[in-house]
Amino acid sequence: MQSIRSKLIIGLVKRRHLFRFKLKPEVVDETFSVKDFRDRIERGSARRKLPDNIRIEPFKTGELYAEWIIPENALKGKVLLYIHGGGFISGSCATHRAHVAKFAAASQLKSLLFDYRLAPEHPFPAAVDDCVVAYRCLLEKGYKPENILVGGESAGATLTLSLLLALKQQNISLPKAAFSISPVTDLSCKAASFETNAKNDVAPMGSWTVWTRMYIADNDISNPLLSPLFGDYSGLPPIYICVGTHEIHYDDCRNVAEVARRHGVEVTLKEWPRMIHAFPLFSPLFPEAVKAMDDIIRFIRLQAS
Repeated sequence: MQSIRSKLIIGLVKRRHLFRFKLKPEVVDETFSVKDFRDRIERGSARRKLPDNIRIEPFKTGELYAEWIIPENALKGKVLLYIHGGGFISGSCATHRAHVAKFAAASQLKSLLFDYRLAPEHPFPAAVDDCVVAYRCLLEKGYKPENILVGGESAGATLTLSLLLALKQQNISLPKAAFSISPVTDLSCKAASFETNAKNDVAPMGSWTVWTRMYIADNDISNPLLSPLFGDYSGLPPIYICVGTHEIHYDDCRNVAEVARRHGVEVTLKEWPRMIHAFPLFSPLFPEAVKAMDDIIRFIRLQAS
């Protein structure tokens, strides 16, 4: 049964337009301003506090700005490469360092977060290419593939799967394992849950069409590095996929899990009743988010052991 606290928090998120003195929820259409949206997200992120046991060390790898997010008593030689979400059009180290700090502190893994290039200025394959650059950075710094874990949420969850497929294509040694929280895996966005869960989820109406179109640009939507559902997963490491049953991405997660299993991959698919997009990042605000985060951390620690 869904907790009362999650009903309250999710209800507030769905009605977030009221806090901006708007009578109706946001609809993303041709009038949508990417700049205004990014600015709003960045301002909201500035209020998030980091745990006392986390240290941030900024640096650059090539043209990419990145940050080490380092917990106390970090496991030696182990690392998490985290790919942030944001609909392919937003997100940065600033918006996600507090989220990644939760993973780093709980797993005791030194974590790398980086600013990949965003659409519409930089459509596919820019973000995937940058993920490969960040992964190569870890290898160049001496981290062994078997000591690297990769993960992300939302667009970052999609890019996590894209990165695995890109590494395979380029014959680069694969990481130990990956986790993917609420990925969109077929960027046509035609899976049934985009319609059936449109009013259940928290994504702005129309965002999945407008934002993904900015990222896709003129590329072939069936390219597996763009739409990971169409990839060949044979030989890939264990993958953990987390999704809520009220998500627009619900079918995409189930479908990609089935494809990866058919290709012989060890897949853990966790479905959470009545939960919304990327809900584990709401931990510790309600019990389901805490339980889901704990489950992901168990997977990370098991793979890192």
